[in-house]
Amino acid sequence: MIVEQLPEAVRSHVREAKRQGRIVGCVPTMGALHDGHCSLIEQARRDCDFVVGTIFVNPTQFGPGEDFSRYPRTLEADLDRCRAAGADLVFTPAASVMYQDDADTVVVPGQLATVLEGAIRPGHFSGVTTVVTKLFGITEPDVAFFGQKDFQQQLIIRRMVRDLNLAVRIVTCPIIRESDGLAMSSRNRYLTETERAVAGDIHQALREAIRLADCGECSAAEVALQMRRRLERSGQLQVQYAVVANPETLEEYQTEERGIEAVALIAVQLGSTRLIDNALLRFG
Repeated sequence: MIVEQLPEAVRSHVREAKRQGRIVGCVPTMGALHDGHCSLIEQARRDCDFVVGTIFVNPTQFGPGEDFSRYPRTLEADLDRCRAAGADLVFTPAASVMYQDDADTVVVPGQLATVLEGAIRPGHFSGVTTVVTKLFGITEPDVAFFGQKDFQQQLIIRRMVRDLNLAVRIVTCPIIRESDGLAMSSRNRYLTETERAVAGDIHQALREAIRLADCGECSAAEVALQMRRRLERSGQLQVQYAVVANPETLEEYQTEERGIEAVALIAVQLGSTRLIDNALLRFG
């Protein structure tokens, strides 16, 4: 496995792979890799001929008071996991490589970035779309792989790729969960033992949402209400949102119409840790 810190070196390897007719896949990450990240690399390995992983803790997607300084940085362990999962090349740039001192160009996403995560973390998605655009420009992938856990993020990236006519196909891969259903996340390591025991309630609320949607007896608004009640039962999960929305526009559903596709989206604060999760629904 090749490890590079400079864009020019990455481009050289990628372009040589393309000259050989190989399909290039990219898996952008911020490191602190877990099995969820590895599943993305493994999917890229199955679908593509040359797999590029990126590890970069992107400062522009963290807001004031967020966890940029304490975000886990475990580069050597991450490289071992990339190697085991089948990456051919890993790009590990410094911030000074990605952002020059006088840089003043950013990508500003539209309406999709103003709700839910975008409302709570203003500027977050501009940081995400800017760095992803830069990473696509450096790694020149045919296909890029993202996780469903960051549902709003993958939706915004899909829209960005469409709107900017970028020549990359976006693949969204399933959420990988712990044994109690908690979605794997680099931030799970912040949780105390007591908090970790409560965190499984998030998945239980989503399971209840799936059951209620399937049975066809509840409206989307009622499903959202029952999710919130399940989350609040422990008294430890501070609910920031628990909604049922259109999976393409993120507009909250209030309808009782049957047969609709939807996504249940949750964000909670648990102690000092913020957790998000989601599940796809179909109302019977």
